[in-house]
Amino acid sequence: PPTGQPAAWVTEDVKPIPKNIYGVTKTAAEDLCLLYHRTYGLNSIILRTSRFFPEEDDDKLKRDKYSDDNAKANEFLFRRVELEDVVSAHMAAAEEAQALGFGKYIISATTPFKTGDLETLNRNAPAVVQKLFPEYADVYRANGWTMFDRIDRVYVNEAARSDLGWQPKYDFDYVLSCLKSGEYPRSRIARLVGSKGYHERTFTDGPYPV
Repeated sequence: PPTGQPAAWVTEDVKPIPKNIYGVTKTAAEDLCLLYHRTYGLNSIILRTSRFFPEEDDDKLKRDKYSDDNAKANEFLFRRVELEDVVSAHMAAAEEAQALGFGKYIISATTPFKTGDLETLNRNAPAVVQKLFPEYADVYRANGWTMFDRIDRVYVNEAARSDLGWQPKYDFDYVLSCLKSGEYPRSRIARLVGSKGYHERTFTDGPYPV
């Protein structure tokens, strides 16, 4: 949504509108899973994961304004998930697939926001975050970080936690706790996996050409 309108509350009921070939292939794959479930009874649980990649953001304006760790920490509020939690979500989905048959689930860190925050989020995100986490500004200031000016969408993981019994560990509160102790909230799995990259070659500006 544009500035001035409430941020989007993204649940599984929101129909995705692909913006590029990446989005088209994702929705096509989901439709194929549903087709095979209906036709052949193949159990299929679709996990729509939020950002968990360690590579820098593909948005140059964001890269120029925020350090990589700063941007990723901000995203834990609304659109990022730690790799360890992605793994546990897949394990939970595998355990529940037989009982559920088919389902689509958003896999993202648990957001602290409520629907009543949406209008202000897309105008003044720092004010909302300050209200929920009074200590965040001091923690960020000590690291030379800043919050995004506005947040235009919030990914909601309530269905995955309810239906799959998924219990994500990493969220923005965890991020702040780590920062207070001088650490960055990167799970052991994420450190072991590291960055796989998008291309064999390295580009001078951004993780891939856009």
